[in-house]
Amino acid sequence: MDWRPMEICDNNKDPSGPMYYNGIYHEFYQYNPDGSNSPSLSYNIVCGHSVSTDLVNWIGLEPVLVPDTPSDICGCWTGSATILPGNRPAIIYTGLINMEKHQVQNIALPKNQSDPYLREWTKAGNNPVIQPVMPGLNSSQFRDPTTGWIGPDGLWRIAVGADLNGSSTALLYKSEDFLNWTRVEHPLYSSKSFDMWECLDFFAVLSGSNGGLDMSSAIPNGAKHVLKMGMDYSDKYMIGVYDLKRDVFVPDTVIDDYRLWLRIDYGNFYASKSFFDSKHGRRIIWAWSNETDTSSDDVAKGWAGIHSIPRTIWLDSDGKQLLQWPVEEIESLRRNEINHQGLELNKGDLFEIKGIDTLQLMSR
Repeated sequence: MDWRPMEICDNNKDPSGPMYYNGIYHEFYQYNPDGSNSPSLSYNIVCGHSVSTDLVNWIGLEPVLVPDTPSDICGCWTGSATILPGNRPAIIYTGLINMEKHQVQNIALPKNQSDPYLREWTKAGNNPVIQPVMPGLNSSQFRDPTTGWIGPDGLWRIAVGADLNGSSTALLYKSEDFLNWTRVEHPLYSSKSFDMWECLDFFAVLSGSNGGLDMSSAIPNGAKHVLKMGMDYSDKYMIGVYDLKRDVFVPDTVIDDYRLWLRIDYGNFYASKSFFDSKHGRRIIWAWSNETDTSSDDVAKGWAGIHSIPRTIWLDSDGKQLLQWPVEEIESLRRNEINHQGLELNKGDLFEIKGIDTLQLMSR
């Protein structure tokens, strides 16, 4: 059984466009074929690809995107997947165009949609579809486009993380066909509390429901929106509303100090990416967990970087924070239940559960 997508002797990083398509779960991710301790880990990044029918057993396939065009010649960095009309998936991703890490955004489409594994992808002829051409925009801090969503005018939108005049900014772009993009004059959201947001995610949630919402469909009245960003080695988020008239995200609470913002996870959890699972009507989130092993340990074991267990994520009934739980498919991995029914513990009591090295506690 393959549990997490992981290539031997390689370095795995950000999830980069997970999706469910025609009965198959796909996980695309940053992957460096140069090895687990290459001096050029930021360069030569390709888009790795693994598939599954149950989120537990995975098949590793060949990379779908490699740096072989002027718009990504130094690396195919993080992106997102969007299902377009006609049930056609698209990947929008950041391309590294030189060794100075100048960044642009590119589109790729499946070469053969009848292939259930979508093993081959074709880059759009008009790449790069988005370039960092505005005053004050740091072209080496302009990356990680979100999954697309439909605005009230029927046009597609995406957000791209950027350093704009020293402020962390979610730049907003519009498109009619997902190939030709125009920057909106104002950002989706911006904050002076940090200089750059990585791996943006923007999705709708409904209070009191653990079901997910499809961003490519009409969002029900009363829904909240989540803006998630990676910074300072952690994934943080804000809950608010998407103001359709102004085309901006408005957080419920504005806190100037980013260190006080809500976190998705307080462990080793970064560069997370979510997607709507149309099979079960839920939203699933993945993240990159970069181990604390030393470089020499990485070389000895032959790999570095793992992905977290996929989790269902939803809005708490009070509308103030996100809740999450491992997807139910993970329960198929459980073995040898240890039951201590009737055990009573008082304050300060210690009780050792013997004979196991990993566990998931279920209290009743």
